[in-house]
Amino acid sequence: MKTLFKNYISTFDGLSKEVWWLALITFVNRAGTMVIPFLSLYLTDDLEFTLKDVSWIMSAFGLGSVVGTWIGGKLTDTIGYYKVMARSLLSTGFLFIALQFLNTFASLCVGIFLVMVVADTFRPAMFVAMSVYSKPENKTRSVTLIRLAINLGFSAGPAIGGIIITTMGYGGLFWIDGITCILATLLLIKVLNPRVAKPVDNIIVENPVSVYKDKPFWIFFAAMIIFGIIFLQYFSTIPLYYKDIHSLSEFEIGLLLGLNGLFIFILEMPLIKWLEHSRYTKVGLMIIGLILTALSFYVLNLTSWVGILLIGMLLMTIGEMIAFPFSNAFAMSRAKKGKQGEYLSMYVMSFSIAHIFGHNAGLRLVDHFGYNYTWYIMLGLGLIGILLLLYLKRSLKKENI
Repeated sequence: MKTLFKNYISTFDGLSKEVWWLALITFVNRAGTMVIPFLSLYLTDDLEFTLKDVSWIMSAFGLGSVVGTWIGGKLTDTIGYYKVMARSLLSTGFLFIALQFLNTFASLCVGIFLVMVVADTFRPAMFVAMSVYSKPENKTRSVTLIRLAINLGFSAGPAIGGIIITTMGYGGLFWIDGITCILATLLLIKVLNPRVAKPVDNIIVENPVSVYKDKPFWIFFAAMIIFGIIFLQYFSTIPLYYKDIHSLSEFEIGLLLGLNGLFIFILEMPLIKWLEHSRYTKVGLMIIGLILTALSFYVLNLTSWVGILLIGMLLMTIGEMIAFPFSNAFAMSRAKKGKQGEYLSMYVMSFSIAHIFGHNAGLRLVDHFGYNYTWYIMLGLGLIGILLLLYLKRSLKKENI
């Protein structure tokens, strides 16, 4: 057991202290946005909006994320990652506090859109910062560490949020969300100030290639949107499937979904370290990740045995653990030939676009065709994504000739 623990700890060796600080800031930021999981409940229970109104407000949420990510990439290339991160965190803190004072449909659509625009300028800047403070050989593991911080933040946030709502109400949630973002800003200024923290891979590109002219990247972008749409079903249609078809309780659904975070926390870093030294390319590993994620839906149609749900969850989790870090590493390596903020904002934006369409499309498919046919459609989408990645692999070979 002691040897196993030492081997696990060794997978984190070589990561710079700045990346560790960045992971802590990301954890505080993600745990601090605890209002997001409770947003639909707040809008229906506290403000008594209809589900139709809530769907439009949530669309404003997704649209704000897309716009914010795009602006974040542009600003990162113009004024630098540090200023974007600091200003985004600080402004988001004050906007979260202000959000509780909005109570009309129109004001909430505009308010939530603005919050997400400002909040999501942080994401491309954070990935550029991570790239700058990571040695080239450690970039994929640095991504994995940040993912661990995000997962822990998302796990801790709702639990803390539930306690705050019970004791202080929704108003307390907005105040604490805002204050944690402001605290994360102070931590960022203290530990990641460029005058103090030295970059280890400061890439300067003399004649940057525009992401808009990079054909292989756009093939990759389309594949990531498809992957995102499939993956997001685990946050919308899959929980309903567990309840409607397999009659699981909310507690059992929570445990099953919680296994995803547990598997990631225990297995992802050792898995990534092992795969980094395998013979597979980044694109090859993305293909494996997408295959496993698509299969996680296919197996659900094979049997009515409840144990298949655990197998499906395990397949999806391993697929996610492989696809996310190596797709991010591919985007960072591709960004070396152009403007990093522009490239990484497009990568993040692929998942923001998936958020806009993925939940809506999955729920409508279930409503019209039922769960079984929806899972086959997700499998079909997965195959299209795999074909796109195979085409990307061929395009990259031609590029290197």
